[in-house]
Amino acid sequence: MRILNLLKIAYKAIVLNKVRTLLTMLGIIIGVASVIAMLAIGEGSKESIRSTISSMGSNMITIRPGTDDRGPARGSGGDVQTLTLDNYETIKEKSTLLSYITPVVNGGGQVISGANNWPSTIYGVNPEYLEIKVVGLQSGSMFTDAEVKSASKVVVLGQTVVDNVFPDGQDPVGQMIRFDNIPFKVIGVLEEKGENTFGQDQDDVVIAPYTTVQKRILAIDYLNQIMASAVSEDDAPDAVIEVTDILRAEHKLMDNEDDDFSVRSMEELISTFSSTSEMLTILLVAVASISLLIGGIGIMNIMYVSVKERTKEIGLRMAVGGKGSDILLQFLIEAILISITGGLLGVILGLSATVFIEKFLHWPTSVAMYSIIISFAVCAVTGIFFGWYPAKKASALDPITALRYE
Repeated sequence: MRILNLLKIAYKAIVLNKVRTLLTMLGIIIGVASVIAMLAIGEGSKESIRSTISSMGSNMITIRPGTDDRGPARGSGGDVQTLTLDNYETIKEKSTLLSYITPVVNGGGQVISGANNWPSTIYGVNPEYLEIKVVGLQSGSMFTDAEVKSASKVVVLGQTVVDNVFPDGQDPVGQMIRFDNIPFKVIGVLEEKGENTFGQDQDDVVIAPYTTVQKRILAIDYLNQIMASAVSEDDAPDAVIEVTDILRAEHKLMDNEDDDFSVRSMEELISTFSSTSEMLTILLVAVASISLLIGGIGIMNIMYVSVKERTKEIGLRMAVGGKGSDILLQFLIEAILISITGGLLGVILGLSATVFIEKFLHWPTSVAMYSIIISFAVCAVTGIFFGWYPAKKASALDPITALRYE
C-alpha cells in the first residue's frame, strides 16, 4: 500500500473516534503546553535577571573587606576593616582595566526636613559613582572633587527619599535637610531606578562626599567597600584578577595565605542567578514532561483498543493480500498522527498560556524556538515509541484467526 492510502485510512480511523482521540491527545497537549510555558518562564527569568543586574552596571566590580565566608561589612562600622583609602589610591594608580573607581562608606539614619523624616542609608562616594552605577541626575548637579576634598555638607537624594521628606512636591534642590543631626544642602536628585534583583529600592538613598560621611557621620578611617567599573564588560574578568593581585601585594599576603578581601564582578552575579534559574527551569520541565509520558501511555492503550476493535478488518486486509508491514505502518502512522496533532494543539495552548502569564501575572517570559522544536521531536518519538508495539501486535495477527474474531 502506498503511504498516501495509509494516511487516509489512519485519518478516517481518527475522525470516526473524535472524542476518544481527543481524550488520548490530552496528555500530549498538556505535556507540550507545560514544557513550552515552563521553558518560556525560565528563559524570561534569566533575561530579566541579566537586564536587571546589568542596569545596576554591567561592568561594575565590587571590592569588599573580609573573605566570602565572612561576608561584606555592613552598616557604618562592621568588624572587618581590611580596606583603606590607601588601597583605593593604589588600585586607582596601578589598574589599567578600570575606567572609574570610588571608595564607599555607608550608614543608616534619619533624613529630616521640617516635620517630615524618613529612615534611609547615606552613601559616601566620589563623583565617579554615577558613572559606575549607570544613573543620571533628574535635577540639580553632582558634587565635585573639590567638595569631596573639603568634606562639604552637600547631598544628592534618591526619589524615594524626596517623596517622603518633601511630600508636598516642593523642589528639594537648594533646600536644607538633616541626616541625623548633621545639616546638608540638597544639590541634586537622582533619576528613578526602581527595585533591583534583590528587591532593594535603589531610589532610597542619600549620596554625599565620602570624606563628609567618614568624618562627620561615621567617624571612621576605613572603607566599607570600593566600587569600580571595568573598561568593558569583556574586560571585567581580567579586571577582577588585576585588582586581586594589586590588593594581595598591597596587603603583603603570602602565596599560601587567603585573601582578606573579596572582588566580584556583575558577570559572576549574573552567572550565579542564571544557573539557579536554569536548575529551577529544568526541574519544572522535568515535572511537566511527566504529562508527555502519561500521554504516550494513553496512546499505547488506545492503540491496543483500536487493534482489538479492528481485528476483523486487519484479517480482511491480510486475506486480500495486505502485508504485515502495511498493517504495521498503518497503525504506526495513526499513532504518530495522534501524537503530532496533540503536539500542535499543545504548542498553541503553550503559546497562549505564555501570553496569559506575561499579561495577567506579569511574569517575564521568553519563548525559545528550540522549546517548540524539542516538543515536536518528543511528540514524534512518543508516537513511534508507544505506537510501535500495538502496531507490531496487529501486523503479527493470523489472518484466519482475525477473520473469526468476534
